[in-house]
Amino acid sequence: MTAIVESSPSASVWASLGLSRPTGRRTGLFLGLLSVVTLLCVIGLVMVVSASSVVGLYQFGSTWYFAKRQLIWLAISFAVMFITMRIDYRFWRKLATPILLGSIGALILVLVPGIGVNVYGSTRWIGAGPIQIQPSEFAKFGLILFCADLLSRRVHKLGNWRLTLRPVLLMTGAVAFLLMLQPNLGTTLVTGAIVAAILFVSGMPLLPLGVTAMTAGGLATVLAFAAPYRRARIVGSLRPWDDPLGDGYQTIQSMVSIALGGLSGVGLGASRAKWGFLPFAHTDFVFAIIAEETGIYGAALVILLFVLLCVVGILIALRAQDRFGTLVATGITTWLAVQAFVNVGAAIAILPVTGVPLPFVSFGGSSMVSTMAATGVLLNIARQARPVGRQMAAEVPTSA
Repeated sequence: MTAIVESSPSASVWASLGLSRPTGRRTGLFLGLLSVVTLLCVIGLVMVVSASSVVGLYQFGSTWYFAKRQLIWLAISFAVMFITMRIDYRFWRKLATPILLGSIGALILVLVPGIGVNVYGSTRWIGAGPIQIQPSEFAKFGLILFCADLLSRRVHKLGNWRLTLRPVLLMTGAVAFLLMLQPNLGTTLVTGAIVAAILFVSGMPLLPLGVTAMTAGGLATVLAFAAPYRRARIVGSLRPWDDPLGDGYQTIQSMVSIALGGLSGVGLGASRAKWGFLPFAHTDFVFAIIAEETGIYGAALVILLFVLLCVVGILIALRAQDRFGTLVATGITTWLAVQAFVNVGAAIAILPVTGVPLPFVSFGGSSMVSTMAATGVLLNIARQARPVGRQMAAEVPTSA
């Protein structure tokens, strides 16, 4: 199929930078995804301004401290998304392995004393001062590209698990192992869900896929209860009132905050929970502040936007030009959907607190940049989406 290429006087400028005008057209899927993500980012910026004002004043002497940083990260993230949107998604196949290996190297550096930054008992960042990077966020993107590339190239060998399932599990296991050393069970579970979705959509036979899923689920359960603090978090989410000032404190304060919001909320900026009652109100529990200040209506709007994002992502995967595009779109959509579910689930006390941010909404630099970069790739796939009823382009066999 011949792609439609837009031309303009600025094309030579983009070409000089190694980029080109986006191929394809602004489809309804493209505009829908861009609108949903932009609205979520706007909501996130507004809520970070509100939720972080007190802690910013207390810790840094300015109610705008976190808001300014979030605005800077948001500007950088939109620029990154704009760039990745203009790069044909097939280009990333060549960088799949280097990006993944680079991410694994960064995950190793996190564990090196003096390089990794320890915050609240977890070593997940590298950097210094206000510039800190969380390599696990970029490892998700690298793993998506690696799995999509390998499984699309070996589509006719899916029955041979040694050539398909084994290399995927080896790379996923390496990333998961390094994540657990931080420790970071929440991101490990999100990463596992991403890979599982890609394997399922790729057409992997159900028997080896089912055995792998059961083994991974059993291992995750063991890891969740093996460490005393993780076990306490699980119990704290199920029975928070058994330890209201300890492991159940965050869960109780989050539920109280949501309850105070009622249907229409207490008003923007009027949250009581952010006054030291709810820790990490602008990061892990920003959804609770949304529910408190804007009520069930505002919280439902955020959930609806994520549902729409998930639906649009699925449609983009179904209408991608080739199998690689389908698998990349599946991985990115799963990443955003599962991470949102885990974050909201912790806020409403149906899941343990894991420290996973709410995509596009929570305060954070690495999370925002990585998710917006991935969104740009998804937008590029959407621009080249096949018209309804048109068959997917045939895969061109390459070396395995």
